[in-house]
Amino acid sequence: MATKKPVPEGPVEVPDVISILPLRNSVLFPGSIIPIDVGRKKSVKLVEEAISKERPVIGIVTQRDARTEEPGPSDLYMVGCAARILKVIKLAKDNFSVILQGVSRIRILEIGGQDPFMTARVQALPDSPASDVELDALVLNVKDVAKRVIKLMPELPKEASALVDSVVEPGQLSDVIISNLDVQVDEKQDVLETFDLKARLRKVLQFLSRQHEVLKVREKINSQVQEEMGRNQREYVLRQQLKAIKEELGEIDESGGDLDDFREKIVAAKMPPDTEKVAMKQLERLKVMQPSSAEYTVTRTYLEWLVELPWAIGTEDKLDIQAARDILNADHYDLEKVKKRILEYLAVRKLKSDKKGPILCLVGPPGVGKTSLGRSIARSLGRKFIRISLGGVRDEAEIRGHRRTYVGSLPGRLVQGMKKAGSNNPVFMLDEIDKLGHDFRGDPAAALLEVLDPEQNHTFSDHYLEVPFDLSKVMFVATANIMDPIPPALRDRLEVLELPGYTREEKMSISKHFLIPKQLEEHGLSSDKLTFEDTAVAEVIDSYTREAGVRNLERELANVIRAIAVLVAENKAQATEKVTAERIADLLGPAKHISEVAERTAEPGVATGLAWTPVGGDILFIEATKMNGKGQLVLTGQLGDVMKESAQAALSFIRSRARWLGLEENFLEKTDIHVHIPAGAIPKDGPSAGVTMFIAMASLLTNKPIRNDVAMTGEITLRGLVLPVGGIKEKFLAAHRAGIKRVILPERNRKDVSEIPEQPRNEIEILYVKRMDELLPLVLTEMPKLGVLAPHPAPSAPPPPAA
Repeated sequence: MATKKPVPEGPVEVPDVISILPLRNSVLFPGSIIPIDVGRKKSVKLVEEAISKERPVIGIVTQRDARTEEPGPSDLYMVGCAARILKVIKLAKDNFSVILQGVSRIRILEIGGQDPFMTARVQALPDSPASDVELDALVLNVKDVAKRVIKLMPELPKEASALVDSVVEPGQLSDVIISNLDVQVDEKQDVLETFDLKARLRKVLQFLSRQHEVLKVREKINSQVQEEMGRNQREYVLRQQLKAIKEELGEIDESGGDLDDFREKIVAAKMPPDTEKVAMKQLERLKVMQPSSAEYTVTRTYLEWLVELPWAIGTEDKLDIQAARDILNADHYDLEKVKKRILEYLAVRKLKSDKKGPILCLVGPPGVGKTSLGRSIARSLGRKFIRISLGGVRDEAEIRGHRRTYVGSLPGRLVQGMKKAGSNNPVFMLDEIDKLGHDFRGDPAAALLEVLDPEQNHTFSDHYLEVPFDLSKVMFVATANIMDPIPPALRDRLEVLELPGYTREEKMSISKHFLIPKQLEEHGLSSDKLTFEDTAVAEVIDSYTREAGVRNLERELANVIRAIAVLVAENKAQATEKVTAERIADLLGPAKHISEVAERTAEPGVATGLAWTPVGGDILFIEATKMNGKGQLVLTGQLGDVMKESAQAALSFIRSRARWLGLEENFLEKTDIHVHIPAGAIPKDGPSAGVTMFIAMASLLTNKPIRNDVAMTGEITLRGLVLPVGGIKEKFLAAHRAGIKRVILPERNRKDVSEIPEQPRNEIEILYVKRMDELLPLVLTEMPKLGVLAPHPAPSAPPPPAA
């Protein structure tokens, strides 16, 4: 339904008491015509009553807060505009669209009733006519700026400038312009409440000038965008033409003409700004090259390497410490030091998210699980795993890559590994770092100095890339059997974690929980089909392996399982095959290792020592014999200089204590002594066999045998002192594997015993000595008749302090 009132002629009178219609988000000015939607109950009743009158005039007052649904007197401004209703359109029940025309400013003097709608006593405030030079100048300025604003707004009709020129009254001009400006409601209300014409025109001029500046900036931005778009379109057209020309000449890129995709790939790779600049420069060079030229392939390959590296791609660490602990324990038995270090890193990473990756070095004999531990670490952290073997690498370019000037050049193995991982924070294993070589092509160990230094590897530079690559987020895990071949500077950058050999009981547990289930699965058998008795596993450990790790043990267990698999395949196996200790010899053949301790110590002159080797500890037999001669000491068994000097020192000490040992002073005049260490093909050196050589020669000369369950280690001096040695843990585990019951150690090695596992420590008696004189009663089966030992000279008193 539409109701249209005829437009009355002549001035509209504003009654003293009128109905008040609150208006949201807008301000009505005198002379302006605006449509509004009416939907609130009181407003609907007001409109219905107003249209029933002859010349309806109502008051339009703006709300202070548009969110107020039921505004009271305090929610309204006190200055509004009287308006007449030009047209009412009923949209739906209780919903009207009303077209209003502003008549005059009004001030609310007193609020009347509020039911069914608000009424108020008001005062009309028409503009008083005025004319002076300043007012005329303000009017001209406002019109001038308004026309400039209209010119910058093409969406306005051309008649807008003529409308501005046609307005003569200053007050009417300011109201027309401010009602059409895009300014805040409170700013419009401020203009409505400004009754002084000059002040009102100044405010309108200020808003106009601000709008003019905004439009000028918008126009500038639009022109720049249009210019850029025009340039891009022109470049696109030219490139399409160039492509057509190359097609005609047969020079089109055979790979599909995807050079334009490189720019998107470079941006998507999120390279550092300097690297992105280099990539863009190479791309521009590539675009002007002939595809048939050799340099084209080199540059294209270089760009492909740059965009495929994980500059900003990383995996999110799993910071659940208990879950990581469960994964590490499920994959590996024992190795508590390494597990503890990984969990510490996770804890710190949880507290400080930008923590740099650690650089660990796992050192231990073969077969203890160093390499497989790296994969387990990556799984516990939720990271990618990359492994490169450095064994036998002699070329520095293997680490840093070749320069692009060489034909077929590629980045180094580190950058290749990062590309393969597709992540900038993988677990990177540098396997066999102690077996690096070097020759005239450079030293790869020196190239690793930058890689393994947390203060430098965030700007690692590969010769091929020639741009910095950040390796600081990578967790490097190196492995080695021994630390001696690693250069000191490189060793200083590594956090060394030693992995000792396993005890017999630990090997039993590893076999039952890890090795046997793994080999059964690999050979297609189940635990229901094949079971191992503990005695059978023990027999394999004792008689078929002699190692610190479990690699050979796993190999022998696999041999047993394969033998059973043959029976199963031929349908000759029982429902459940049980491997007992008695069957091991049938399945694996004769025992490979037997205990030689009892046989070799049956006569005087044979002593058992303890030695450290790169593959763990081992027992060492030292044999001594004497014959007629001229007092010479013969040493055989590929002994090093240090070991030869230890034997000479032991003999000199015996000669100096000849009377105490019950020997003649000149016992060596017509006797030669021969000391031999079996396994003559293996070089041996070090001072730790000193006490063993002394005991072997003392036993020989006194004709007293040595206990067959005793092993010893320690360095000796001519004064009869026993000095500390290294490798105590590995040596002790070797003694445990060999069935030794008593171990003699230097007193100053007492502190190292705490690192030995508790189980073997409880099964072997440990005795400590400070002097060589204390050894004989501890190791000989029968003591010789000893002479009187001269007292040891007391240490000299220190000199008195200087005055």
